[in-house]
Amino acid sequence: MRGPYGETILEHFRRPRNRGSLRSPSLSQDGTNPLCGDRVRIEVMLDGDVITEAGFTANACAICIASASMLTELVRGAPLEDAATLGVTDLITALDADIPAARMQCMRLPLTVLHAAIMLHDRRMP
Repeated sequence: MRGPYGETILEHFRRPRNRGSLRSPSLSQDGTNPLCGDRVRIEVMLDGDVITEAGFTANACAICIASASMLTELVRGAPLEDAATLGVTDLITALDADIPAARMQCMRLPLTVLHAAIMLHDRRMP
């Protein structure tokens, strides 16, 4: 069933993957959706430029939590460059959902936070 609360969204909301803080993350970033108050923190561990672990914490709606859960699954084992180019369409496809326009910010927040963390990391690198 596709829809804003399809099977994949509900599964990742009810049983989120990688929820929780990492012990010593290589990158971390927080973000908030000012429209609804969703808050997300994304953390990743790196081995060189490959994401070996990814985790998140969130005080957010079902769509945002499911999105963060799916995102952490998608980026584990991925080079930072691939994670940096992961887009909204990729996440929607993985979630197998028809996200209403009014809820796109909820779905997009974890991705925006991850991209911000990667950009900050890239700025620090010589």
